[in-house]
Amino acid sequence: MLLPFLLQLLFSIHLQATPIKRQATSYDVIVVGSGPAGVIIASRLSENPARSVLLIEGGGPSYYVTGGRERPQWLSGTNLSRVDVPGLYSTIYSNPSTALLCQNKIRAYGACTIGGNSAINAGLFFEPPASDFDKYFPAGWKHSDVTPAITRLYQKQPSTNRPSQDGLYYQQSGYNAAKQWLVGNANYTELNINANSRRKTKVFGHPVYDYQNGQRSGPVITYLQQALTRPNFRLQSGTWVQRVVRTGDTATGVVVNVNGATSTISIKPNGRVIVSGGALKSPELLMKSGIGDPAVLTTLSSANQLGSLPSSQWINNTAVGAGLFDNPNTFIEMSAPTIQAYNYVYENPPAADQSLYLTKKSGHYSFAGGSCSFWDTVTHADGTVVGVQGGLGNAGYQAYTDAMTVTMNIYGTSGLKSSGRVTLGGGPDYLPGPSGDVYYSHPQDALDIATFIRRLFDALPGTGLTPLNLDASSTVAQIVSYITSWTPYTRGQVNHWSSSCRIGACVDVNTTVVGMRNLHVVDASIVAPLTVNPQMGVMIAAERAWELIDRLMG
Repeated sequence: MLLPFLLQLLFSIHLQATPIKRQATSYDVIVVGSGPAGVIIASRLSENPARSVLLIEGGGPSYYVTGGRERPQWLSGTNLSRVDVPGLYSTIYSNPSTALLCQNKIRAYGACTIGGNSAINAGLFFEPPASDFDKYFPAGWKHSDVTPAITRLYQKQPSTNRPSQDGLYYQQSGYNAAKQWLVGNANYTELNINANSRRKTKVFGHPVYDYQNGQRSGPVITYLQQALTRPNFRLQSGTWVQRVVRTGDTATGVVVNVNGATSTISIKPNGRVIVSGGALKSPELLMKSGIGDPAVLTTLSSANQLGSLPSSQWINNTAVGAGLFDNPNTFIEMSAPTIQAYNYVYENPPAADQSLYLTKKSGHYSFAGGSCSFWDTVTHADGTVVGVQGGLGNAGYQAYTDAMTVTMNIYGTSGLKSSGRVTLGGGPDYLPGPSGDVYYSHPQDALDIATFIRRLFDALPGTGLTPLNLDASSTVAQIVSYITSWTPYTRGQVNHWSSSCRIGACVDVNTTVVGMRNLHVVDASIVAPLTVNPQMGVMIAAERAWELIDRLMG
């Protein structure tokens, strides 16, 4: 754990590493939150040199280029922080960081730092199938509408399914075993996942990452660094936004707290505030700005969380925070004599692996671990379709950690029926977190995921693979019982939070908050549950939102 004085030192380093720009008295645009969506929308809007843009982040530095210096000893003397090295991804759980994680800001797991969750996740970068936009998004957000955004994102953000700079794949024993199982026995097709993004039934391939030159990339590297060169753009970190200041339907600024001191940062007439705090923090900020369920607003008002905003100024909208989604997750420990597990460590990796990464940006530490990803679908009698996803990791988990065991991760994705809402925990700060009904509140979801697992088990004979924590002979009913019970392997939070401020209910098609004129939400909150990991989808949404907001601003 880092000591408080070191956190202050890291923040001061960030200020020195970032161009210092004099604080303006007001801005044309204030973006709250420097996660992937916030960085993209702020950067894009600042491309107009006549438009002043302030990007506010509550946390501090992450990547080395932002001033991040938290790292193991073996990275000393390099221009790398722990964030920059893909292979250190999983060590955020074994060696957690007070500099990167939200700690006492949300009642869930997440990053509060420059880059948001893109600074701590695995960097998976899967393009959603066209059907996701055409089935789950409203008019104005169909696949044909977002295609220009997808094109721009690919032009700006590098990605790869072969991250090691020596061109080799590592940890392939799991991939080869899974290929025999899925392609050989279960009739899956091996393919390049993003090159065939429309196909998500019985497909298998190498994971795709948003890495560049053997290092973690993402919008902080690709968008933010360019934005920081512009005189009309400012990044202000270490600044927590408490609420949006508004008069009726017009936002006029934000109330911020910096090291315990509260002040207001204003927008210019005809300016805009864009909330990009993520699917938990953004609904919280709307609620604390007097926008949300009236019962919640009444509670917040009684706790002095709404400032001096009278009830006559409240905007009642129960869609704020509703529909919160996360992928229900199951770990199945898979063992085979041909598998060779690999364990990532924070300090003192094998000398050869250190050297290979530091000298050539190659080897095990050039990617986050995990050998393969695969998808299938479950079709119901009424024709509706649910997406399901899996992948093999690099090592076992909990009671199953021998050298021949890796973890298979099973998700339910698009088309699931369960969702919850963002709730604010009781005082004194009323922090946001998920309600208890996010996972399996509709029984169909467990049945669909159990059907997927049963199909996988049916194809096991002859592969040498054995599931250890769930018997391969389990019936669908037995699998349902297992995955919905509480164990170290089931009901896990993937923390792919999304969909808590949905387009058409919480915001309109232009991402404007319903009932407001110049307040927007642009982040995972407005993204419907996707068939793939949501990171690329969130970036696409930010690119699309830029088109819409830029048009509104003229």
